[in-house]
Amino acid sequence: MTASTLSPDIAAPADIVAPPQPVSLPFAAAMPPEAPLPMPVQDLERWDPAAGHRPASRHGKPWLARAFVFGGAALLTAYGALQMYEVVAVSGGTTALQYVLLALFTLNFSWIALAFTGAILGFLVLLRGLKTPALPARLTTRTAVVMPVYNEATARTFAGVEAMRAEIDATGLGEAFDYFVLSDSTQGDAWIAEERAFLALRARWGTDARLYYRHRPKNHHRKAGNIGDFVSRWGGAYDHMLVLDADSLMTGPCVVHLAAAMEADPDAGIIQSLPLIINRNTLFARVQQFAARIYGPVIATGLSVWSGRDGNYWGHNAIIRTRAFAQACGLPDLKGKPPFGGHVLSHDFVEAALIRRAGWSVTMLPALPGSYEESPPSLIDVAVRDRRWAQGNLQHSRIIGTAGLAAASRQHFATGIAGYVASPLWLAQLVVGIALVLQTAYVRPEYFTSEFGLYPVWPRFDPVRALQLFGLTMGILLAPKFLGLFLALIDGPVRRACGGGIRLVLSSLIEILLSALIAPIAMLIQSGSVFQILLGRDTGWNPQRRDDGSIPWGDIVRRHRWHMALGLVTGVAAFAIATSLFLWMSPTILGLVLAIPISWASGQLGLGLGLKRLGLLMTPEERAPPAIAAQAGVLARRNAEAGLDDADALTALHADPDLARAHAAMLPEAAPRPRGAIDPDQALAQAKVVEADGIAEARAWLTPKERMALLHDRALLDRLGRLAP
Repeated sequence: MTASTLSPDIAAPADIVAPPQPVSLPFAAAMPPEAPLPMPVQDLERWDPAAGHRPASRHGKPWLARAFVFGGAALLTAYGALQMYEVVAVSGGTTALQYVLLALFTLNFSWIALAFTGAILGFLVLLRGLKTPALPARLTTRTAVVMPVYNEATARTFAGVEAMRAEIDATGLGEAFDYFVLSDSTQGDAWIAEERAFLALRARWGTDARLYYRHRPKNHHRKAGNIGDFVSRWGGAYDHMLVLDADSLMTGPCVVHLAAAMEADPDAGIIQSLPLIINRNTLFARVQQFAARIYGPVIATGLSVWSGRDGNYWGHNAIIRTRAFAQACGLPDLKGKPPFGGHVLSHDFVEAALIRRAGWSVTMLPALPGSYEESPPSLIDVAVRDRRWAQGNLQHSRIIGTAGLAAASRQHFATGIAGYVASPLWLAQLVVGIALVLQTAYVRPEYFTSEFGLYPVWPRFDPVRALQLFGLTMGILLAPKFLGLFLALIDGPVRRACGGGIRLVLSSLIEILLSALIAPIAMLIQSGSVFQILLGRDTGWNPQRRDDGSIPWGDIVRRHRWHMALGLVTGVAAFAIATSLFLWMSPTILGLVLAIPISWASGQLGLGLGLKRLGLLMTPEERAPPAIAAQAGVLARRNAEAGLDDADALTALHADPDLARAHAAMLPEAAPRPRGAIDPDQALAQAKVVEADGIAEARAWLTPKERMALLHDRALLDRLGRLAP
């Protein structure tokens, strides 16, 4: 990318066909000089261990922790399966349908048993306490702080960058960091808003800004391609990169600790922090925020301990060694078409596995404070994001067998896959359970079977054992929540910040109740996503909604009407079959019947703030917001007042010649167009701009794709600038 723009002497519309030669501009380039770093595409079918990094020292595996987690989960699963067999085999004979129920129960029980034993491990470690080391006196390496953006609100993203820079500089080690906003935006208004925010922030920071901006003409391979493009073109100038999301915030000490941890461990490839959710106010988001703060550390700590140096990566708020990333993370396209083929969607798990395969470690620092993110504001917003995650995790079934992976990396893939397969398995278990009760109530016993027997094959259940097994399952399912609650209650500062012991317990009960009501809705949504993926339906990549706004009632009804209808039909059928079946299924039925009002309530700002005024669902970060969050909020409001996100891109460029020149300067040099290869969007944009009498007509005529074509063309930009106001 060069600091260049179009020649000022283009006058005739006919000249638009041949773009003018750019000339230098008297201000700094948007990006530093390129420092290429080779990033070969990885072979998933073959791996030579000699080609990877050779660790500087030997590191042991946490075998004892793994034996506790996986051995304990296996024993619990075996016990649960045995008890379930006793439940269904009370009559001395077991039908095929009962065996199906046993198999489904065992699979589902194994999933929650593994989460339980991992939480127990995390609880025991946190009970002993974890310490954060002191800040280093100096850093000898350079780190690029990179924020990929995709049609985001610039007021928030640039406020986050500005607040983080101030925090990092306050540590006295700010010279070790440069800042990059890497745009993949496909909307013209978002693109120009980003450039305006970038130029304004760079001007405020002055000559030592070390702030850079790049927009990709095509968002090839999405976020993974965005980061890969940066590493392969500029990564050679930096030892590490700190990867953020558009809603990320990290304090200066947190960032410096991550950089120091990288310096101290020459074998580290990725060091992941544990982001806490902040700044959320809708009912659903505050429930998520509370759960992540109170229960999240228990689960994350257990995962960190048993993973050891074979950890996982969540795609943001982590520091990565650029050389390791370039060496190991060139992701290939998978054979076939999406959803299982094409580019890797959930790239973060794969990058962690490949970096580990190459000999670098992947670790987590769950006790490191100062790492934050935000969350979607409503159930429907989560469902939109979850659809993409479901496809990415199921796509890992094509990657889990990659040659040379560590066993723990395969387990991370298996866990991600199981997290989405669990929903249709749970749904199948409910269906089979209903079928068995229906069979017991209405189907006559089969006296004359193909096998000799003294008694008919008649499905029966042991109600006492069934109740005991239900209690065991609920206990294991809720145990991580109770363990997190216990740790919060014995931690004085946390307990007081959450409103005291009584409010903390009430908040946990509210979270458990709402989660129980939402669970069957989420089950159907995830099951639908899995079925769509298996049918070959690809997902898009829509930007995540990060505000606290509610969703229109009509959209909620359209999204959940079938959930409500299924709940009503299931409730009536269950009651007609047996009162006991209706009572057993009542939590699931209630959640589905109330799907529409629950989803509506989830996005309501008033409900969330009402509980906040009562001191419920409070977190320490909500009671006393981190300084960086408060500062980012002030900066975001200031940026919003500038109206960058509300401005029309073409109008802004037309009204500000300096902005138009800067935008042209930031465009990459276009490759020569082959003769006869006509871009229809560019051709139509050219025709419309030439014919337009003024900027208002051009705005009205140009489609979004034609706008993007115009914004990539220096000659068309020059013609646009000469239109009448």
